[in-house]
Amino acid sequence: MSPRQRQMWSIFGLTGPAYAWLAVTIFLPLSAMLYCSVLDVSPLVPRPANFTLANYAAFFQKSFYLPLTWWSILLGFWTTLFCFLVGYPAAYALAKRVKGRWREALFLLIVLPFWSNALVRVFSWTMVLRQGGFLDMALHAVFPDAPAINLLFTYPAVVIGLVHSYLPYMILTCYVSLQAIDDSLMEAARSLGAESWTVFRRVVFPLSLPGVISGAVLIFVPVIGSFMEPRILGGAKGATLGMNIEEQFTVTANWPLGAALSFTMLAIVLMIFAVLYPILKRRGVWG
Repeated sequence: MSPRQRQMWSIFGLTGPAYAWLAVTIFLPLSAMLYCSVLDVSPLVPRPANFTLANYAAFFQKSFYLPLTWWSILLGFWTTLFCFLVGYPAAYALAKRVKGRWREALFLLIVLPFWSNALVRVFSWTMVLRQGGFLDMALHAVFPDAPAINLLFTYPAVVIGLVHSYLPYMILTCYVSLQAIDDSLMEAARSLGAESWTVFRRVVFPLSLPGVISGAVLIFVPVIGSFMEPRILGGAKGATLGMNIEEQFTVTANWPLGAALSFTMLAIVLMIFAVLYPILKRRGVWG
């Protein structure tokens, strides 16, 4: 066996189990869902099932699915945008300004939300955003005559809860990209007379775009399918396609329709990325 073949077998031996596990845990459930989506009855129903595409046609035939989809896409856009506006400056400060143990302490605060149950985090926001909650009491402690604040069951409440849940993804991915930028590049730009804003706009931000895009993907994709935060913080005003899919599985037990809606959402996400990919590739962010 040649050295090249030994190297290939070594790589296969090290990576094979991981890729095999991913294939089983990802493609096997997806295959089962795809099979379920073309059935006319749920697998729970004790009668023979027939193949049909009616579940996919229902997405276009029922008028409320398109507004729900658009609402979900907008929710993903706003959540991703606010995560970027809050997370990028924090990542920049961690990568270029904060040193030593302070950086470790701030990293601990960033990952701290992952240590608590997601349901507990979402319900904690109901105590903050409701009328008479912590935010309302703090405002009236400073301005006693101010009107009551009740953000619960509103669109901003859903965005706040989602930003809180997914903000660490943006901070961590941007931090990795910013940390990889050599400080000598910024020093060279300053030595050529560039101001701080110009250095950031022409050097730092373009080089950190891969981290921004990675964070945006990690946030946008799960947010448009989220159902817990919209249900708890938005109520009837926070209805999304993800909530409808969850109801098909847990309330109405219409698994074929829920599976078809899930794959329809997946197709929409892939189409969005297919449109954006040539633009990002041309700018050197992907590919």
